[in-house]
Amino acid sequence: MLLFENQFVNQLPGDHSLDNRPRKTRQSCYSLTLPSSTKKPQLVAVSKQLAEQFGLFNTDIDSDWFLKMMSGNQVDEGMQPYAMCYGGHQFGHWAGQLGDGRAINLGEVVDDLGIWQTLQLKGAGMTPYSRSADGLAVLRSSIREFLCSEAMHHLGVPTTRALSLCLTGDKVVRDMFYDGRAKREPGAVVCRVAPSFLRFGNFQLHAARNELDLLKQLLDFCISQYFPQLGKPCVETYQLWFGLCLPINL
Repeated sequence: MLLFENQFVNQLPGDHSLDNRPRKTRQSCYSLTLPSSTKKPQLVAVSKQLAEQFGLFNTDIDSDWFLKMMSGNQVDEGMQPYAMCYGGHQFGHWAGQLGDGRAINLGEVVDDLGIWQTLQLKGAGMTPYSRSADGLAVLRSSIREFLCSEAMHHLGVPTTRALSLCLTGDKVVRDMFYDGRAKREPGAVVCRVAPSFLRFGNFQLHAARNELDLLKQLLDFCISQYFPQLGKPCVETYQLWFGLCLPINL
């Protein structure tokens, strides 16, 4: 079994309505969001090396518990699943609120090195940030994600990891070639793993909305959690952090 913590949820303000319908959220770093149940989940692939980092071995991987959790059909005690709220640019223009449209974070788990890792289901259903989409994923793209992320890791390229890949038993409609001939494809869910899924867009959205108190809370959390070597959050620490994050010194 996995012992989940919820530092992001517990230390930052969020939207707790559990309403998965797409909408604008304000003064929120996240929305609590439950994964959608699926008809007939089936485990397709597992990174056993990564699983072992969480103390999971063959008996765990082969269990009904693992299948249900990795396919979004079970929320364990201690989990508080959520979708992140962030903004960003699309096609060269500021798009405003985007957010996790088809990603749901299950929570944080400590690996065998003592590092907090966030487990995230991709393709597990609609979130408040799905906009006009369905929050689902198909098998072909999920296979690519699983194989490419694990290949990049073993080639020494820092990236998110993939713990598991599950078929959902549901069909998902996709226009593969964008030619107006949409077809029903096998649905799938990938469990992604990373120390954090924070991105610049998390900070950008609150800055664009002038939610400065929330922006400071998020930055303080980020520094305390992931950059403690910089010291206690303050103006000087913010400058050090920003210098680390910039690709070049201007």
